[in-house]
Amino acid sequence: MNHAELSDSVATALGLSKADAKKAVDAVFAAITDAAAKGDEVSVNGFGKFKVKESAAREGRNPSTGETIQIAASKKLTFGAAKAVKDRLNG
Repeated sequence: MNHAELSDSVATALGLSKADAKKAVDAVFAAITDAAAKGDEVSVNGFGKFKVKESAAREGRNPSTGETIQIAASKKLTFGAAKAVKDRLNG
């Protein structure tokens, strides 16, 4: 499902115009992104948690030359599904 399909699904479920549904979907993702940028955890009851995890700086290898390179520390957004979602996925 892509962004347009998600917006269409929200529009149908809530009886909104496609433009209003797109704005609502964009607002939800913007709120999650803003919270993650601050380092906050976003927990959606019955769906799951979005958390920011930090990976430490480390050494890696350039696969084409075999040269050792430094990989900078970074942050990534992870998602952990709630039990209800896992149960639905697994029947």
